[in-house]
This record gives sequence, C-alpha cells and structure tokens, in this order.
Amino acid sequence: MFWDRAIIFLAVGQTLQWAGLFYIFPALFVQWEQAFGWTKPQITGAITLAILISALFSPLTGRIIDKGKGAELMFSCAVVGGICLYFLSLVSDLQWFYFIWAAIGITMAGCLYEPCFAMITRARGERAKRGIIIVTLIAGFAGTVSFPTAHALAESSNWSTAVKFFALVIIFIAAPLTLRGAQLLEQSISNKHHLDASINNPDRYRFLSRPSFWLLAVGFATVAILHGITIHHLLPLLHDRGIQAEIAVVAASFIGPMQVMGRLAMMALERHSSNHGVTIACFIVTGISIIFLFLAGTTPTLLVCFVIMFGAGYGMVSVIRPVITRDLLGEQNFGAKSGVLALLFLTGSAIAPYLGALIWNQGGYDLVIKVSFLLAMAGLGLYLVANKLTTR
Repeated sequence: MFWDRAIIFLAVGQTLQWAGLFYIFPALFVQWEQAFGWTKPQITGAITLAILISALFSPLTGRIIDKGKGAELMFSCAVVGGICLYFLSLVSDLQWFYFIWAAIGITMAGCLYEPCFAMITRARGERAKRGIIIVTLIAGFAGTVSFPTAHALAESSNWSTAVKFFALVIIFIAAPLTLRGAQLLEQSISNKHHLDASINNPDRYRFLSRPSFWLLAVGFATVAILHGITIHHLLPLLHDRGIQAEIAVVAASFIGPMQVMGRLAMMALERHSSNHGVTIACFIVTGISIIFLFLAGTTPTLLVCFVIMFGAGYGMVSVIRPVITRDLLGEQNFGAKSGVLALLFLTGSAIAPYLGALIWNQGGYDLVIKVSFLLAMAGLGLYLVANKLTTR
C-alpha cells in the first residue's frame, strides 16, 4: 500500500497545495501586518472568508465525487488556486486581498483533504485508513515546507516573491500530480463497479436527521476551531509570550513533522487500538498541548511539549475523522456525508482566525488559550455522546 502510485501522487500534491493555499497565510501573517499596517482582525478576516466559502462549496464537491468526476475536480481547482495565488502577489488593497482569498476558498473545496479523503474512502473502503494515513504522513510536512520557505523568500526579497513561488509550484507540479493520482483512484472504483447507486436516491440526505451526525459534526468542528485559532495566531501569540521570532518560526515548522509522528504512531498501534480509542486520544492529547502552550511563556522548554502534542493530536484527527465517520454513519453515499461534515468542520476553521482575533481583543492571548482548551473538552464530550447513540 505504501508504494501505491495513486496514494503517493496525491500525497505529494496535497503537500504542495496545503503549503501554498493554506499555510502560506499564517507564514506571511506578520509580513502583511508590517507591510500594509492592517489590523489582526482585518487580516484574519480574509482567511476566515476563504475557508467559509470552501465550507459552503464542500457539499457540492462531495456530489461531484460521487458522480465519478473527482479527478477533473481536483485538477481544475488546483490550477485555478495556483492562478489566484499568483494574483494575490500583486495586491496592495485590502478589498482585493479579500476578493482573491474568496476565490482561493472556492478552489480549496475541490483540491485539499476533504475531496482527497472522500475519493480514497470510496475507492478503498475498509482499507481507506492506511491510504489516508500515508497521504497525511507526507502532507504533514506542508507547514514545514511553507513556513521556512516563505520566511526565507520574504526576508531575502519580499512577501510577493514568496507567494509567486508557491503559485508556480502548485500550477506546474502539484496539479499534474493530483490529476494522475485521482485518475488512478477513479479507475479502481470503476473496475470494482463501485459507483454509488444511492446518488439519485431522494433519501440520500436522510443522515441529516440523525442526532449522532450532528453531534459528530459539531464535535470535530470544535477541533477545527481550536486548530485554526492556534495555527493562525501562533507566531504573534509566541511573540506575545516573549519567544524570539526565529524560535517561533522553528516551532511552527515542526508542528507538521509532529503530525507525521502522530500518524506513524497510529500505524504502529493499528492492531492494538480501536478507531474509537484513537478518536478519544485525539481530543485529550490536543487539550493537554494547549496547557503546555499556556505555560510556555514562563517555561520555554514546554514549547517543545506543545509542538509535539499539538502536532500529533491534530495529525491523528486528520486521519481518524473520515474513518470514524464511515464507522458511525456508513459508507453509502459517502461523498455527500463527507461534504456536509466538511461544511461544519471548515466553517469552524473559517471562523477560527477571526474569532481568535476577537477573543484577543477582549483578554489577550491568555484568554485565547483558555478558550482553546475548553473547545477540546467540549469536542470530546460531543463525540462520546455521538458514539453512544450510534453503538447502543
């Protein structure tokens, strides 16, 4: 499975697309703040808009995948996303900054993890977990690629050069790899005659009436909010706590590899742990990491503990979310289920940066960290109730 060409092509494509279409924002947050003099809420409002639009388009992309058009969807969205990113490098006005990120948000819905994992789940069924782990093992380095590369290019030239570089990488490298990987997956679905017969069934959205669906969706959305607040505010948050800029960049860069370590641990313990147990561990580990972040200002060595646990916890969430969704809600019409779940999850991600800025305005980053911990615990409670309703 590890050397499966479809999975490897998708994994490399996902790495580059996440680096350029998502992590480029937190990587250049401080650069935009210094270059334009915009406030934190003004800047974070753009990525909030992008992810919210991505969320709104997710149910549509799920339907397209169920129709067997996933390869075309992912390729076109990657190319258009790269083009939008190139135009972003030319803006100097806040309105155009928002407009370009809104356009990027549409492309995110069709070329990042949600459509990728939906395709893998449809094609591989019970074997999807290992394929998803492999994609996320490699794509977990997206932040490691984005933060230091963007920082180096911005320091040696300017932020615009960094954005142009990632735009060209997405268009000429990531998009073709994504197309080939997605085509191979679609071929395997066709060979199995696995096209979803429920696609034209008027009851295909019956799962929306199940309380377990909404509890699961909102539970994972809390993690999305927690992660979005933390990752987008990490550099200014660490600066606020007296951590040097160079150390903060290194810490942010290592979150990706720690996501990989969390996923490797999942693979190593796959035979000895249940999907239910892994899901519980995701919430608990992420919550503990926030405690370490709170204490990092007075004990900087705890920053290492935060990076390890935060990265590992969220790294496992990326894998287990589609897997536990299949376990609790079933595989039939999975693209539609995945798309609607993504709507809530990405909405959480969308509001997170702006919400973090609003909380910061009210009580500084200490209050931001406290709210993040409460989100982790709330998510755990919601998931446990959803699991109980489904398995009783």
